[in-house]
Amino acid sequence: MGIEPILGIFFSFVIGVVFGAMATFLFRRMMVNRQLRIAQRKAIKVLTEAKAESKNIVDGAKQEAEKIKAAADAENRERRAELQRQENRLAQKTETLERKLEGVEQRERNLANKEKESESIRSHLEEIKNRQIKQLELISGMSTNEAKQTLLDTMETEMKDEVSRRLREWEVKLKEEADKKAQEILAQAIQRSASEIVSETTVTAVPLPSDEMKGRLIGREGRNIRALEQATGVDLIVDDTPEAVTLSSFDPVRREIARLALTKLILDGRIHPARIEEVVAKTKEEVEAAIYSAGEQAAYQTGVHGLRPELIKLLGRLKYRTSYGQNVLAHSIEVAHIAGMIAGELGANVAIAKRAGLLHDVGKAVDKEVEGSHAAIGADLVKQWDKSPEVVQGIAEHHFEADTTSVWGFIVAAADAISSARPGARRESLESYLKRLKALEDIANSFKGVEKSYAIQAGREIRILVKPEEIDDLGAMRLARDIVKKIEEGLEYPGQIKVTVLRETRAIDYAK
Repeated sequence: MGIEPILGIFFSFVIGVVFGAMATFLFRRMMVNRQLRIAQRKAIKVLTEAKAESKNIVDGAKQEAEKIKAAADAENRERRAELQRQENRLAQKTETLERKLEGVEQRERNLANKEKESESIRSHLEEIKNRQIKQLELISGMSTNEAKQTLLDTMETEMKDEVSRRLREWEVKLKEEADKKAQEILAQAIQRSASEIVSETTVTAVPLPSDEMKGRLIGREGRNIRALEQATGVDLIVDDTPEAVTLSSFDPVRREIARLALTKLILDGRIHPARIEEVVAKTKEEVEAAIYSAGEQAAYQTGVHGLRPELIKLLGRLKYRTSYGQNVLAHSIEVAHIAGMIAGELGANVAIAKRAGLLHDVGKAVDKEVEGSHAAIGADLVKQWDKSPEVVQGIAEHHFEADTTSVWGFIVAAADAISSARPGARRESLESYLKRLKALEDIANSFKGVEKSYAIQAGREIRILVKPEEIDDLGAMRLARDIVKKIEEGLEYPGQIKVTVLRETRAIDYAK
């Protein structure tokens, strides 16, 4: 085959391809134009719909705007009306205030006028008052200061009388309540206490089997009696008393040692200086052991535990100490029991009350060796070995010598008074008894207005008769209180003393 056919075929193919491409291009262009027309129609439709919709929106917006405008106009009109009303009210208030201000100014002017009138009247009254005072001074014969002083004195007297009357009423009421409560507590404590009556005295006389023993006790040239006195520190008195010798010493423990040693020597029969020293030394050991045992026994009986050995020893020494014939150790045991009972009735700590009651007189064990009252001495001793401040307070305050008195001081003082004042507890000499009665009467007679005084009931009460023209009823109350204070300051006495002031007015006339 030649090249021309091939070229013809090639050109035909190329022409076909070109025409095919042109046909495709034309077809696609027709399709694009068609789609373009469809899109234009859709766009015109959408635009038309959008215009219609926007017109509707604009119309709705215009209507809404008109509504809002109408509402705003209505609100503005209401606000204007409200503002107008407020302006009207403010105008009314301003007008009212102006009228009130005018009224206030008018009242101020009236007050100023009245003040001027009052000042004029005050000046006039002051002149009248001065003239009246001068006339009163002329009539009464007293100056103004003297009249004021007289008035003040009268008022002071009336106030004192009123205060005394009120105090009397309060004292009576409080005393009734306190007495009732105290009687209940003390009655309970006393009823629960079943102590024996103790009435011991220190034994100072030692019996002898015969008068011949006196010579043996004296020894050759008095060597035996000197040895005995030197070893014991006690004076041995050999007098005309048949079959007895007397021991004299202020120390009860030494006196007891001498009594026991002398009794042993008399029973043994061998009496010479060496034997005396040996017996006295052994007796001292026995007495020391007995003292400690007595202290332990007292603590055991009262249920007081944990006492230091020093306090137990001091407590045991009270076995040989007496006060008005009452054994001090037995008295301390009794006070401990009663103090515990009183504390139980009051709701206080029973153990502390018992401890303070047992040790309250421990100062009497060394009061001959140390200066001061036995209460202060005992408090100082107990303070060294006992860490309870309440116990120390009760001991220091049981005779009301301290500046203040706690509940423990009152409890121990009450228990001490009960133990000391019960029948048979104490004995005192006739001489000291008469001295106390006379001292009571002398204190009462030292006050102005007292006519007579009588100490009765063994010095437990003093009755005082006063002059009625010098002392009134309220003065009698003050006199009783003053006498009580002076008795408390100037006398020592067991228990308490009742002071009764009697005032009597008698109206006497005669029928003729």
